[in-house]
Amino acid sequence: MTMRMLEGKKGIILGVANKRSIAWAIAKASSDAGATLAFTYQGEKIKEKVEELVKTLPGTSPVYPCDVTSDDDLARLQENLRQDLGSVDFLVHSIAFADRKDLEGIFLDTSRKGYLLAQDVSSYSLTALSRMVAPLMSQGGSIITLTYLGSERAVKNYNVMGVAKAALEASVRYLAVDLGARQIRVNAVSAGPVNTLAARGISGFTEILDHVAHKAPLQRNVEIEEVANASVFLLSPLSSGITGEVIYVDCGYNIVGI
Repeated sequence: MTMRMLEGKKGIILGVANKRSIAWAIAKASSDAGATLAFTYQGEKIKEKVEELVKTLPGTSPVYPCDVTSDDDLARLQENLRQDLGSVDFLVHSIAFADRKDLEGIFLDTSRKGYLLAQDVSSYSLTALSRMVAPLMSQGGSIITLTYLGSERAVKNYNVMGVAKAALEASVRYLAVDLGARQIRVNAVSAGPVNTLAARGISGFTEILDHVAHKAPLQRNVEIEEVANASVFLLSPLSSGITGEVIYVDCGYNIVGI
Protein backbone atom coordinates (compact mmCIF):
# COMPACT_ATOMS: atom_id res chain seq x y z
CA MET A 1 0.00 0.00 0.00
CA THR A 2 1.96 3.01 -1.25
CA MET A 3 -0.94 5.44 -1.85
CA ARG A 4 0.08 8.25 -4.24
CA MET A 5 3.29 9.33 -2.53
CA LEU A 6 5.11 9.80 -5.85
CA GLU A 7 2.39 11.64 -7.74
CA GLY A 8 4.03 13.88 -10.35
CA LYS A 9 7.52 12.45 -9.73
CA LYS A 10 9.80 11.08 -12.45
CA GLY A 11 12.36 8.36 -11.85
CA ILE A 12 14.88 6.07 -13.50
CA ILE A 13 15.18 2.44 -12.39
CA LEU A 14 18.22 0.30 -13.13
CA GLY A 15 18.46 -3.42 -12.49
CA VAL A 16 15.23 -4.97 -13.73
CA ALA A 17 16.10 -8.45 -14.99
CA ASN A 18 12.76 -10.24 -14.78
CA LYS A 19 9.44 -10.16 -12.94
CA ARG A 20 11.07 -11.49 -9.74
CA SER A 21 13.64 -8.67 -9.54
CA ILE A 22 13.57 -6.39 -6.52
CA ALA A 23 13.95 -3.55 -9.03
CA TRP A 24 10.73 -4.62 -10.73
CA ALA A 25 8.87 -4.79 -7.42
CA ILE A 26 10.06 -1.23 -6.72
CA ALA A 27 8.96 -0.19 -10.21
CA LYS A 28 5.46 -1.54 -9.69
CA ALA A 29 5.15 0.08 -6.27
CA SER A 30 6.49 3.39 -7.63
CA SER A 31 4.05 3.30 -10.52
CA ASP A 32 1.17 2.56 -8.14
CA ALA A 33 2.35 5.56 -6.10
CA GLY A 34 1.95 7.80 -9.14
CA ALA A 35 5.48 8.00 -10.58
CA THR A 36 6.47 8.28 -14.23
CA LEU A 37 9.30 5.83 -14.85
CA ALA A 38 12.18 5.14 -17.21
CA PHE A 39 14.25 1.96 -17.31
CA THR A 40 17.58 0.64 -18.55
CA TYR A 41 18.80 -2.72 -19.78
CA GLN A 42 22.09 -4.33 -20.75
CA GLY A 43 21.99 -6.72 -23.72
CA GLU A 44 19.25 -7.73 -26.14
CA LYS A 45 18.10 -10.67 -24.04
CA ILE A 46 17.37 -8.44 -21.07
CA LYS A 47 15.87 -5.77 -23.35
CA GLU A 48 13.05 -8.05 -24.43
CA LYS A 49 12.20 -8.97 -20.84
CA VAL A 50 12.24 -5.37 -19.64
CA GLU A 51 10.14 -4.10 -22.53
CA GLU A 52 7.59 -6.86 -21.95
CA LEU A 53 7.28 -5.95 -18.28
CA VAL A 54 7.13 -2.21 -18.93
CA LYS A 55 4.13 -2.72 -21.21
CA THR A 56 2.13 -3.80 -18.15
CA LEU A 57 2.55 -0.38 -16.53
CA PRO A 58 0.20 2.53 -17.22
CA GLY A 59 1.39 5.25 -19.57
CA THR A 60 4.63 5.19 -21.54
CA SER A 61 7.97 4.34 -19.97
CA PRO A 62 11.12 4.79 -22.06
CA VAL A 63 13.66 1.97 -21.98
CA TYR A 64 17.34 2.74 -22.65
CA PRO A 65 20.44 0.60 -23.19
CA CYS A 66 23.08 1.16 -20.52
CA ASP A 67 26.23 -0.63 -19.48
CA VAL A 68 27.11 0.97 -16.15
CA THR A 69 30.80 0.23 -16.69
CA SER A 70 30.79 2.51 -19.76
CA ASP A 71 31.11 6.27 -19.27
CA ASP A 72 29.88 6.76 -22.83
CA ASP A 73 26.70 4.83 -22.05
CA LEU A 74 26.12 6.92 -18.94
CA ALA A 75 26.56 10.13 -20.92
CA ARG A 76 24.03 8.93 -23.48
CA LEU A 77 21.64 7.95 -20.70
CA GLN A 78 21.84 11.43 -19.22
CA GLU A 79 21.07 13.02 -22.58
CA ASN A 80 18.16 10.64 -23.22
CA LEU A 81 16.68 11.42 -19.82
CA ARG A 82 17.08 15.15 -20.40
CA GLN A 83 15.32 14.93 -23.76
CA ASP A 84 12.53 12.55 -22.73
CA LEU A 85 11.84 13.49 -19.10
CA GLY A 86 13.43 16.92 -18.76
CA SER A 87 14.19 16.38 -15.10
CA VAL A 88 14.47 13.44 -12.71
CA ASP A 89 13.24 13.19 -9.12
CA PHE A 90 14.66 9.82 -8.15
CA LEU A 91 17.01 7.03 -9.15
CA VAL A 92 16.88 3.39 -8.09
CA HIS A 93 20.22 1.53 -8.26
CA SER A 94 19.55 -2.20 -8.03
CA ILE A 95 22.64 -3.51 -9.80
CA ALA A 96 25.22 -6.03 -8.63
CA PHE A 97 27.40 -8.61 -10.31
CA ALA A 98 30.28 -10.94 -9.53
CA ASP A 99 31.71 -13.96 -11.30
CA ARG A 100 29.92 -17.11 -10.21
CA LYS A 101 33.21 -18.72 -9.18
CA ASP A 102 33.80 -15.85 -6.74
CA LEU A 103 30.51 -16.65 -4.96
CA GLU A 104 31.71 -20.14 -4.10
CA GLY A 105 34.61 -21.41 -2.07
CA ILE A 106 36.45 -18.84 0.06
CA PHE A 107 37.03 -15.09 -0.28
CA LEU A 108 40.78 -15.64 -0.03
CA ASP A 109 40.76 -17.12 -3.52
CA THR A 110 39.15 -14.08 -5.17
CA SER A 111 41.11 -13.07 -8.27
CA ARG A 112 42.18 -9.49 -8.90
CA LYS A 113 40.01 -9.44 -12.02
CA GLY A 114 36.99 -10.79 -10.14
CA TYR A 115 37.46 -8.30 -7.31
CA LEU A 116 37.67 -5.32 -9.66
CA LEU A 117 34.64 -6.49 -11.66
CA ALA A 118 32.46 -6.84 -8.56
CA GLN A 119 33.52 -3.42 -7.28
CA ASP A 120 33.00 -1.70 -10.64
CA VAL A 121 29.51 -3.05 -11.31
CA SER A 122 28.19 -3.36 -7.77
CA SER A 123 29.70 -0.32 -6.04
CA TYR A 124 31.35 2.27 -8.28
CA SER A 125 28.32 2.32 -10.57
CA LEU A 126 26.35 4.09 -7.83
CA THR A 127 28.87 6.94 -7.81
CA ALA A 128 28.92 7.13 -11.61
CA LEU A 129 25.13 7.11 -11.85
CA SER A 130 24.76 9.70 -9.09
CA ARG A 131 27.15 12.00 -10.93
CA MET A 132 25.14 11.43 -14.12
CA VAL A 133 21.71 12.10 -12.62
CA ALA A 134 22.52 14.94 -10.20
CA PRO A 135 22.38 17.69 -12.89
CA LEU A 136 18.86 16.49 -13.76
CA MET A 137 17.69 16.85 -10.14
CA SER A 138 17.45 20.63 -10.18
CA GLN A 139 14.74 20.59 -7.50
CA GLY A 140 16.44 18.00 -5.33
CA GLY A 141 15.76 14.32 -5.38
CA SER A 142 16.29 10.88 -3.91
CA ILE A 143 18.76 8.14 -4.83
CA ILE A 144 18.50 4.66 -3.35
CA THR A 145 20.54 1.52 -3.73
CA LEU A 146 20.06 -2.07 -2.60
CA THR A 147 22.46 -3.72 -0.21
CA TYR A 148 22.64 -6.74 2.11
CA LEU A 149 23.85 -7.66 5.59
CA GLY A 150 26.84 -9.45 4.04
CA SER A 151 28.40 -5.99 3.86
CA GLU A 152 29.12 -6.02 7.59
CA ARG A 153 29.06 -9.70 8.49
CA ALA A 154 30.87 -12.58 6.83
CA VAL A 155 28.14 -14.58 5.09
CA LYS A 156 29.16 -17.94 3.66
CA ASN A 157 29.63 -17.82 -0.13
CA TYR A 158 28.78 -14.10 -0.35
CA ASN A 159 32.51 -13.42 -0.46
CA VAL A 160 33.55 -10.65 -2.87
CA MET A 161 29.99 -9.35 -3.10
CA GLY A 162 30.00 -8.65 0.63
CA VAL A 163 33.14 -6.55 0.21
CA ALA A 164 31.55 -4.72 -2.74
CA LYS A 165 28.42 -4.03 -0.70
CA ALA A 166 30.55 -2.63 2.13
CA ALA A 167 32.08 -0.20 -0.37
CA LEU A 168 28.60 0.57 -1.67
CA GLU A 169 27.35 1.50 1.80
CA ALA A 170 30.37 3.71 2.42
CA SER A 171 29.67 5.37 -0.93
CA VAL A 172 26.12 6.12 0.21
CA ARG A 173 27.46 8.14 3.13
CA TYR A 174 30.01 10.08 1.09
CA LEU A 175 27.52 10.77 -1.71
CA ALA A 176 24.95 11.94 0.84
CA VAL A 177 27.46 14.53 2.07
CA ASP A 178 28.46 15.62 -1.44
CA LEU A 179 24.89 15.97 -2.71
CA GLY A 180 23.17 17.24 0.42
CA ALA A 181 23.58 20.90 -0.47
CA ARG A 182 21.59 20.20 -3.63
CA GLN A 183 18.82 18.61 -1.53
CA ILE A 184 19.55 15.23 -3.09
CA ARG A 185 19.25 12.43 -0.59
CA VAL A 186 21.14 9.13 -0.87
CA ASN A 187 20.14 6.03 1.08
CA ALA A 188 20.43 2.25 0.97
CA VAL A 189 17.85 -0.44 1.60
CA SER A 190 19.37 -3.55 3.17
CA ALA A 191 16.91 -6.25 2.21
CA GLY A 192 16.74 -9.65 3.77
CA PRO A 193 17.28 -12.60 1.42
CA VAL A 194 14.76 -12.62 -1.42
CA ASN A 195 14.51 -15.39 -4.01
CA THR A 196 15.70 -13.45 -7.06
CA LEU A 197 17.78 -14.48 -10.07
CA ALA A 198 20.85 -12.83 -8.55
CA ALA A 199 20.33 -14.50 -5.17
CA ARG A 200 20.08 -17.93 -6.75
CA GLY A 201 23.64 -17.44 -7.96
CA ILE A 202 24.85 -17.68 -4.35
CA SER A 203 25.72 -21.23 -3.37
CA GLY A 204 23.61 -22.44 -0.43
CA PHE A 205 21.02 -19.67 -0.77
CA THR A 206 18.15 -21.94 0.31
CA GLU A 207 19.97 -22.60 3.58
CA ILE A 208 20.23 -18.84 4.16
CA LEU A 209 16.48 -18.44 3.64
CA ASP A 210 15.73 -21.21 6.15
CA HIS A 211 18.15 -19.82 8.74
CA VAL A 212 16.78 -16.26 8.53
CA ALA A 213 13.18 -17.44 8.81
CA HIS A 214 14.10 -19.34 11.97
CA LYS A 215 16.17 -16.61 13.63
CA ALA A 216 14.49 -13.33 12.61
CA PRO A 217 12.26 -11.68 15.25
CA LEU A 218 9.26 -11.84 12.89
CA GLN A 219 10.02 -15.54 12.32
CA ARG A 220 9.79 -15.33 8.55
CA ASN A 221 11.59 -14.03 5.49
CA VAL A 222 10.81 -10.59 4.13
CA GLU A 223 8.43 -10.31 1.19
CA ILE A 224 9.65 -8.52 -1.92
CA GLU A 225 6.67 -6.14 -1.71
CA GLU A 226 7.85 -5.04 1.74
CA VAL A 227 11.23 -4.11 0.30
CA ALA A 228 9.49 -2.21 -2.50
CA ASN A 229 7.22 -0.30 -0.11
CA ALA A 230 10.14 0.78 2.07
CA SER A 231 11.94 1.90 -1.08
CA VAL A 232 8.99 4.03 -2.18
CA PHE A 233 9.01 5.66 1.25
CA LEU A 234 12.67 6.62 0.79
CA LEU A 235 11.94 7.94 -2.70
CA SER A 236 9.02 10.03 -1.50
CA PRO A 237 8.83 13.39 0.32
CA LEU A 238 7.79 11.49 3.46
CA SER A 239 11.48 10.67 4.02
CA SER A 240 12.70 14.22 3.34
CA GLY A 241 14.85 14.29 6.49
CA ILE A 242 16.64 10.99 5.87
CA THR A 243 19.95 10.72 4.03
CA GLY A 244 23.14 8.68 4.25
CA GLU A 245 21.33 5.82 5.98
CA VAL A 246 21.11 2.07 5.56
CA ILE A 247 17.51 1.03 6.24
CA TYR A 248 17.08 -2.64 7.12
CA VAL A 249 14.03 -4.41 5.71
CA ASP A 250 14.76 -7.96 6.86
CA CYS A 251 12.14 -8.89 9.46
CA GLY A 252 14.60 -7.76 12.12
CA TYR A 253 17.27 -10.37 11.41
CA ASN A 254 20.09 -7.80 11.58
CA ILE A 255 19.49 -7.10 15.28
CA VAL A 256 19.84 -10.72 16.43
CA GLY A 257 22.92 -11.97 18.23
CA ILE A 258 23.41 -15.52 19.45
